[in-house]
Amino acid sequence: MTPILQNALPDAQSGDPRLPGTQPCDPDGWLCVDDAYAAQLALRTQLIGTRPDAVLYEPESTRDAGREVLDEALKILPDLGFEVSQDTVVCPDGRCVQIDRDAPLHTLGHVVQEDICILQKQGKEHVLIGAVLCFPANWRLAEKINRPLTTIHDPVDEYDANIARRVQRLFDGVRTGKPLWRFNKLYYSDADLHQPYKKTDGNVTPYIRTERQCILRMPRTDTVIFMIHTFVVRE
Repeated sequence: MTPILQNALPDAQSGDPRLPGTQPCDPDGWLCVDDAYAAQLALRTQLIGTRPDAVLYEPESTRDAGREVLDEALKILPDLGFEVSQDTVVCPDGRCVQIDRDAPLHTLGHVVQEDICILQKQGKEHVLIGAVLCFPANWRLAEKINRPLTTIHDPVDEYDANIARRVQRLFDGVRTGKPLWRFNKLYYSDADLHQPYKKTDGNVTPYIRTERQCILRMPRTDTVIFMIHTFVVRE
């Protein structure tokens, strides 16, 4: 399979990738389109169609929050090269996607490059209650759904108690209309975007994989949305 690569990483992602390492994001900056859009969306459409149980989780209990994310996204899309009408979205690659408000994450999975995770405060922590996750980097949606932030990050060595507290404060403190963003930087031997298990090939790491991660709060449902835009380039 031909690797799906961007031509370059955005300049804004050349800074300090330490976790949390967040910065303020433009109010509408939690979605973006890049030169890999058409190829990434072709793969997303294929994964949602053939492996829905692995990449999509939107039970009825999350539909209201999902609809709010969809509605907020539809306000932004025209400025990114989309044509939005009452019932359809015409995407930059020419596809026409039907808007299904009974399956909002399913709809967004066919429209935007970002993976979308919906988290709701339950007790002292935010819990992952719904997601469309086509491009995981070493994690499986089925193992993380309905789990709080600390247990979601159990396998991450650097995610200690101090970082867990800082991340939870971020999720508690993010305000409506004032999203935050950060990024990570990973080295991979394989450019495959869908990697629930990391592929290894000795010390060969010819690809850099970067996730632009945005955190935003929905105004009506008060859920926190974690957006992941994945870039892969040759090292």
